Amino acid sequence: MKTIKVQRVTAMDAAKMCKLFRREDRWLILVNADPDALGSAMALKRLMSRRVEAADIARVNEVTRPDNLAMIRFLRIPLVRFTPDMVKNYTRFALVDSQPHHHPDFAGIPFSVVIDHHPLRPDAPVTAAYVDIRPGLGATCTILAEYLRAMRIRPGKLLATALIYGIKTDTQNFSRPFQHGDILAFSGLNKYAGQDLLRRIVHSEFHKSWLRYFDRAFRKMRFVGARGLFVFMDHLESPDILVILADFFTRVHGLSWDMICGVSEGKAVAVFRGDGLFRDMGKVAFEHFGDVGSAGGHKTMARAEIDMAKLAGQDPEKFFWKRLTGKRMGKPAKNT
Repeated sequence: MKTIKVQRVTAMDAAKMCKLFRREDRWLILVNADPDALGSAMALKRLMSRRVEAADIARVNEVTRPDNLAMIRFLRIPLVRFTPDMVKNYTRFALVDSQPHHHPDFAGIPFSVVIDHHPLRPDAPVTAAYVDIRPGLGATCTILAEYLRAMRIRPGKLLATALIYGIKTDTQNFSRPFQHGDILAFSGLNKYAGQDLLRRIVHSEFHKSWLRYFDRAFRKMRFVGARGLFVFMDHLESPDILVILADFFTRVHGLSWDMICGVSEGKAVAVFRGDGLFRDMGKVAFEHFGDVGSAGGHKTMARAEIDMAKLAGQDPEKFFWKRLTGKRMGKPAKNT
């Protein structure tokens, strides 16, 4: 029988990180807010408690998805919107579930701690006093749960629920790539989490007003080869709608990947999803759009964001299609 080796956080790892937590320091934990980032930030804040003067959590993005808003509300996550003026109020900075090149607002901030599970990019090395990046894991919450275990900290109900939900979301209930470490973290947290809270969050996934976007997506579908799907959704109130649709189309029999794109908040945004068998969506995003904006991700899920000014007046739908397929856009075929 083959033994599964799990690279676990040790007490020495935790002690090395905790040496940075000085009583006189004020820490700001930055996130691009989603369930995995929020759960990870809560756990890091717990690790810092009673060790530093202050530890606050700030987001660089707007939170509009109902399930994420429910998570923040029900789990009482203390979250503020990041502004550059905040930097002067803190002496140390941490980043979880992201790397400095993932968002423009992270640029120039002297991070002391970076903890993440996204793939590393050779052209964007991460430099910080303490870096723990484990690309094979399904969620950053798994890594932070390991730090709690190594430091013998029992998570409270709200924290355990946040970490559980972060792992559930980023692994899509273990249907996306994960490691045995994700299972160990999930099972260890499960006895402390609030199942009633989880149900309330999970059942808050859609705004009623978003249902109309499904009709638009069905009318604008373009198939790419035998297994791909492209949909341009025009202007949207929130890019989170693209995520909802991209996840939905992964459930269609016969499709192995999709690219759902649109314009929101002054950016052309594309969300990629795949089954990991035929295409690496992180590579697709980076190779096709990395030269004009932030682009990349995992094998099964990725994202690209481009300032509209960089399109220099180009039609964003035609721009996305030409970049993806190398072809000019014709009339869509009838979808049957």
